[in-house]
Amino acid sequence: MNINDKLDIREILKDLDKYEPRRRGWAWRKPVKELEMAGNIYLDASEPLKNSIPLPAAKYFDNIDPQPVQSITSEIASGRFEDDIRRMRMAAWHGADHLMVIRTAGQSHFDGLIEGTPQGVGGVPISRKQVRAQRKALDIIEDEIGRPINYHSYVSGVAGPDIAVMFAEEGVNGAHQDPQYNVLYRNINMVRSFVDAAESKKIMAWADILQIDGAHNANATAMVAWKVMPELMVQHAINSLFSVKAGIKKENIALSTVPPTASPAPDLKINLPYAKALRDFFDEYKMRAQMNTKYMESSTREATVTHVLNMVISKLTSADIQSTITPDEGRNVPWHMYNVEACDTAKQSLIGMDGLLEMVELKQSGYLPDKVRELKERAVLFFEELLQTGGYFKAVEEGFFIDSGIYPERNGDGISRQIDGGVGVNTVYERDPDYFAPVTAHFGYNNISQYGLKQGDNPSILINGSTFEDRSKIIFIDELDETDNVDIRMKENEKYRNTNLIRPEVEWLADGTVVIDITLPTSVKYAEAASLEIAKKMNLSEPEVIHKELLHPAEATRIQVKGKFNFDIDMSKLVLPEEPDLLSDTDIREYVDNHPVTIVAGTVGEDEHSVGLREIIDIKHGGIEKYGIKCIYLGTSVPISKLIDAAIEADADAILMSTIISHDDIHYKNMKKTHDLAVEKGIRDKIIIIAGGTQVTPELARKQGVDAGFGRGTKGHHVASFIVKQKEKMNDN
Repeated sequence: MNINDKLDIREILKDLDKYEPRRRGWAWRKPVKELEMAGNIYLDASEPLKNSIPLPAAKYFDNIDPQPVQSITSEIASGRFEDDIRRMRMAAWHGADHLMVIRTAGQSHFDGLIEGTPQGVGGVPISRKQVRAQRKALDIIEDEIGRPINYHSYVSGVAGPDIAVMFAEEGVNGAHQDPQYNVLYRNINMVRSFVDAAESKKIMAWADILQIDGAHNANATAMVAWKVMPELMVQHAINSLFSVKAGIKKENIALSTVPPTASPAPDLKINLPYAKALRDFFDEYKMRAQMNTKYMESSTREATVTHVLNMVISKLTSADIQSTITPDEGRNVPWHMYNVEACDTAKQSLIGMDGLLEMVELKQSGYLPDKVRELKERAVLFFEELLQTGGYFKAVEEGFFIDSGIYPERNGDGISRQIDGGVGVNTVYERDPDYFAPVTAHFGYNNISQYGLKQGDNPSILINGSTFEDRSKIIFIDELDETDNVDIRMKENEKYRNTNLIRPEVEWLADGTVVIDITLPTSVKYAEAASLEIAKKMNLSEPEVIHKELLHPAEATRIQVKGKFNFDIDMSKLVLPEEPDLLSDTDIREYVDNHPVTIVAGTVGEDEHSVGLREIIDIKHGGIEKYGIKCIYLGTSVPISKLIDAAIEADADAILMSTIISHDDIHYKNMKKTHDLAVEKGIRDKIIIIAGGTQVTPELARKQGVDAGFGRGTKGHHVASFIVKQKEKMNDN
């Protein structure tokens, strides 16, 4: 498809009953040895994308977009899969190739595969229609970016095997599967959970689906997260070996590892030894590094710093997949922009640390190796006591797991589940001696000999193939709910699909949500109340404080408020700013060769900033000197009178005044002073005055009397083009 066209959701939904996934199994990135981009050599990079959006700073590096060797996860679950499809495209363009769709928690207790598309709360009920539509959309997005995208969800709950079958049929590439997650966090009966897991893992093995476990949930739920490090390794061990015994290849098993603590605790001092111990124990498996969410509040800055610190550990140890829990996790609102920001944070951090282990190495003596050994010993002792107690089920009954003591200390407050209790209790039955199932991937005893089959034969040949071999046997159910389905939802916002009307959005198409950032000179309590009144006076409906941050108990509080914007914007009626009319480098040089140009430049007033102006001038930065323009640089904090006098003395053609500081609109006041003094000195009609700075708005600058104002993103090419065209205009007059 054309990269400038929006995804047509209706086209994706069309003929879903006929859609077939074009591949199955997980796809890893393709490393490139010593990748060269813009003169840089990368040691830990993968093949670049065909289409992508580079980091903002990439404009200084020929717009390169090097991709880390690690797969990058983006977790997506707004509750409306048709909007999540659009978000998938955004995330993929920013480097994500592992798109994980969060299931609604309640689905763990459904006793069968759900069909239809009811809207989820805190996740998406996983249905065949939703999975098929998103996998179909990802085929388009894969072609667009030029890289395989791994589609992922959860094989858990009492309907786990049903979902595993559907995932295998529909080309899902990765899935969470961990029976202990069901037992500890969903209170699903232990026997039922492990029997279901055995069947699910067998199916996942057939489909080459990458399995990610769920042990990391222990440090998300523990009262003191770092104290569960020994038992985390035991949980990883149980599920990993269980998966191998069920037939999953070790290279398709990934441990979901999460650093147990976060700053202001001594982050690396605690988290790095744990990461090293884990990788020592499980060096045959893949590592999926996820950031810690237990300590997230509503500050996106704080969450981002935690994310980056966690990625330092990924680089110092290893990570095959780098997860990016969005910075708004603490707000429990998955917004488009934060999915993208999290992907960019991962890409920027991992590429920024490229080749780290070529420069540093972990110490072989002292605190780090001593702590690693201690954690390993605690884990082994934990496992030994688990076996002595009577095994995993008995240990869970006795509350071994998620206890607030670091093993062997135990405080008796761990999660306890009963072997004869929980959801789905007494629903597992012994197979009869003549039990037979004509299916492709099946765990345990299956009496195939009674039908003349031998070990290794596929039982499904007796029915000419199961749904794995014959997709015509799959029954596709489109919708069940007449009042809550994708067609109804899309009709509600139809006027915003492929029309000139737009409305702000953060989660769903045209949801109207905006966020305002307010700093108020008062305490948190008053600032929160005042900010809601401000939002109402701005005509925002449903205002809600989503972040409050104390700057000082008496002086100020920062508040972020979200609210609904209830108006539409008609793009056909917008007055768009003119695109810069730039001359070619050749045209500029030719003009300057025949009409020498001199400029006087300086940062005016009490402003000491110089970097931006030097980039506009200096040949080193591609500034206007490269065109042969003579530049007289006066430095910083230049009085307006000195600027004008220097221009008169040099018989300059133009004045370039840089002004960054904007308190009390001083930047605009200085522009007017410059214009007025040039008039007073009698040179205004002979000289071009240009003002530039990050806070300069072109229209407001011209109102102060200068000829042009240049803001963020201005290059020497822009300024030189303007000078030449303005000179030609003045000569014509």
